[in-house]
Amino acid sequence: MERAVTVHQIPNTIETESLWMPFTANRQFKKAPRLFSSAKGMYYTSVDGRQVIDGSAGLWCVNAGHGRPQIASAVERQLTTLDFAPSFNMGHPLAFDFAERLAEIAPKGLDRIFFTNSGSESVDTALKIALAYHRAAGQPTRTRLIGRERGYHGVGFGGMSVGGMVANRRQFATHLPGVDHIRHTHDMARNAFAKDMPDYGAELADDVERMVALHGADTIAAVIVEPVPGSTAVLPPPKNYLQRLRELCTKHGILLIFDEVITGFGRLGTPFAANFFGVTPDMMTTAKGITNGSVPCGAVFATRQIHDALMTGPEGMIELFHGYTYSAHPVACAAGIATLDIYKDEGLLTRGAQMADYFRDGLHSLKGLPNVVDIRNIGLMGAVEVAPRDGVVAARGYDLMVDCFNSGLYLRMSGDSLAVSPPLIVEKKHIDDMVSILSDAIKRVA
Repeated sequence: MERAVTVHQIPNTIETESLWMPFTANRQFKKAPRLFSSAKGMYYTSVDGRQVIDGSAGLWCVNAGHGRPQIASAVERQLTTLDFAPSFNMGHPLAFDFAERLAEIAPKGLDRIFFTNSGSESVDTALKIALAYHRAAGQPTRTRLIGRERGYHGVGFGGMSVGGMVANRRQFATHLPGVDHIRHTHDMARNAFAKDMPDYGAELADDVERMVALHGADTIAAVIVEPVPGSTAVLPPPKNYLQRLRELCTKHGILLIFDEVITGFGRLGTPFAANFFGVTPDMMTTAKGITNGSVPCGAVFATRQIHDALMTGPEGMIELFHGYTYSAHPVACAAGIATLDIYKDEGLLTRGAQMADYFRDGLHSLKGLPNVVDIRNIGLMGAVEVAPRDGVVAARGYDLMVDCFNSGLYLRMSGDSLAVSPPLIVEKKHIDDMVSILSDAIKRVA
């Protein structure tokens, strides 16, 4: 008897109309869908049977590579043991175990963990905690939130409001009130083709002083930034920029929040970007690599000072009126603990440091190719930017992304930049292949 196959295994036969895809040009995509059917290690397999190198760790999340049996077994075991448990006034042991494991690898002092289900939820949670903290600390006038231009902090109303990517904001007329933005750090004139951290731009952190002068320090609750913006195509911070940002927030009593949804869990060759830069924020938002992308999960790391400020009043009173049905979901916790085991056993939280120089040199070997206007890198994240085609933003970048996919490489596109962030198990041969495919695509398309 002929073995039955699902329609998804047969190229170009699926019905595409019902699915409204996120962050996708739906009409364009559905004319020529790019579909994956399976994944293992460093590779996806497309529905037509081609191997495609995962140059983006999924969406910055599959840090330990695809198809890890240890995670799958933990998930299966948990589903058949305890598939769900409420997290409001109830709990389950794995939630506490997972929080303890995360606290062990966190930057010193960030050992109070609040679970969410995504980066967007982590950001909105951190912003709400910041507001609640200042109120509990007797500073209720501190309600203003400061983001940064070109920042990406998810798609909730809080994250969208503090975010600074224009296209993510302009379609939605209603944003949170009391939000402002400091300047971004991308300076092509002075820092094009900089390797690792750019030399120029630390003074841009002083824009916090402009916010203070404009609004008053006693109105500002928090500043939130990505240590390394990722979704806007990898913008490593200038040397000493984050240190200066920390100094200014401390000076003015403003909480500093690092959005480490992308940089967390080994992306820079340290457990978190806070470790890499030697700068400890007051809160840190995470998701993505926390479960290797296998099950939705996120977490906010906070200081004891923030946590304890809310642990007041009668013991029977809820301290923070916030949470999610799936906070600390048992299956997510099982996946997360298995992921942390893999990270520990294989040294993946620091392995990127061993590969960073080779990765950097590979990317920068593309300098001089047609229309390449900038190359940026730090740790195991980088971007190659090409000039817009005839003033049409993203057209050349899109064609490059498609050409790479057709040639066996998946990369994340952001405008006319292609972001590169492979799983942390990447070997030199994979980097060579990625650079070769991207080089050929630039020569053909750009």
